[in-house]
Amino acid sequence: MQRNFLIIAAVFLLLEAYIYQAIRTLTDNSFIRIGYWVITLAVYGFFAYEISNFSRADRSMMRAQIMISLFLIFILPKIFVVLFLLIDDILRTGGYLIGLAGSSENFFPERRKFLSIVGLGLGGVLSALFIDGITFGKYRHKVRRVRINFASLPKSFKGYKIIQISDVHSGSFADPSKLEHAINLINEQKPDLVLFTGDMVNNVAEEFKPFIPLFSKIQAKDGKFAVLGNHDYGDYVKWNSPDEKKQNLATLIDYERQAGFDMLRNEHRIIEKNGEKLYILGVENWGLKPFPQFGRIDDALKDVPESATKILMSHDPTHFDYVVKKHPGNIHLTLSGHTHGMQFGLDLKNVKWSPVQYKYPKWADLYESEGKMLYVNRGFGVLAYPGRVGVLPEITLFELA
Repeated sequence: MQRNFLIIAAVFLLLEAYIYQAIRTLTDNSFIRIGYWVITLAVYGFFAYEISNFSRADRSMMRAQIMISLFLIFILPKIFVVLFLLIDDILRTGGYLIGLAGSSENFFPERRKFLSIVGLGLGGVLSALFIDGITFGKYRHKVRRVRINFASLPKSFKGYKIIQISDVHSGSFADPSKLEHAINLINEQKPDLVLFTGDMVNNVAEEFKPFIPLFSKIQAKDGKFAVLGNHDYGDYVKWNSPDEKKQNLATLIDYERQAGFDMLRNEHRIIEKNGEKLYILGVENWGLKPFPQFGRIDDALKDVPESATKILMSHDPTHFDYVVKKHPGNIHLTLSGHTHGMQFGLDLKNVKWSPVQYKYPKWADLYESEGKMLYVNRGFGVLAYPGRVGVLPEITLFELA
C-alpha cells in the first residue's frame, strides 16, 4: 500500500509542476507562488505521514476522513486546471505539426491566461462544493415519499406508513445533537413502522453508544426493526482475537436493542391488524465478494405462507438481482441501502447520475424486475468522505396501497 502511494504521489507531484504553470501565467507575485507550494507540499507531507503510520488497529475513521477531504478539496479539483492547460498545449502542438505558423506565433498568452482562469475557477467551484458537503450537505436530510402498490396487500394495511433509514455510520459524526433534526423529521411522518437496513457503525459498536438516547426517540406504532450491514461485523479493523470481534457484534446488537430496534438475523416478524398479516423479513448481509454472504432467505421465510405479503430488509442491493428476484418465495418488496449514492452526483427529478452506478446499476430509488420491487435508500449518514454533494441523506416514507 505504501509503495503504491509513493507511485501515485510522484505522479501527482509531476502534475502539480504542470498545474503551477497556470499560477505563473496569472501572477508574478512571489508570495502567492511560494504560498501555493507551501500549501501543496504540506498537504502531500500530511498524506505521506498518515500513509506511513496507517494501521488497522486504529478503529477510528476520523483520520481517513481528513485525508479524503484534503484530497477532494485540494488535489482532485486541479484536474480541471490540467485539462484546460492541455487544451492550449494541444492547440499549440497542432499548430507546429501542420505548420500553420512559425514558432514565435504559436504562443497566445491571452488564450493561455483565459484557459488558466477557467480551469482554476472550475476547480475552485468543485472545492467549494466539497467544503459545503462537509459543513452542511451531510445534514440536509430529505424525506422521499414513495407509494408502493401491492396486488395482494390486506385491506387493513391500505395507507400503512413505513419509514426506511439506512447506513447511519454513527462513527462519522462527532456530535449526536447535529442529527436531532433528522430524528424529528422521522417522527413528524408518524410512521406505523420503522425499518433500518444496516451499517449502524463504521467499525466498532462503541461508535453507536453516544447515539442510543437520540435513536431511542424514534417513534413507530408497530415497532422498529433492523438488519446488519457489512460494516457492522467489524471486518475492516484488527481484533485481538475472534472472540473480541464476536463480542463487538453482540454489543452492537444490544446497543441497537437499547435504542428500540429488534434485530432480524435471517428471520421474520409479523405485523397483525384486524386478523390480517404483513410479514417483515430480515436477513444478514449478502453482497458480492469480498462482502460477507451471511443472508439466508430460506431461514427468514420459514413458516411464512407463500401467498402472504412480504417485505424484505437486505442491506446490499446486489442481493436482489443475484438471489431475491429469482427466489421462489415470492418476496414482493426488498429494501436495501449500502451504495450511499456515493454521496456525490446529480440527483434531480429527471437526471440521476453518480459514479457509483458503474458498480451498482441499482443505486437509488425504486426498481422493478420480474414482478418484484427493490428500493435502494441513499443512506442516512456518511462514510470516508464526510460530506454529501448532490446526493442528499435520505429518509424514505413508504405508503402501502
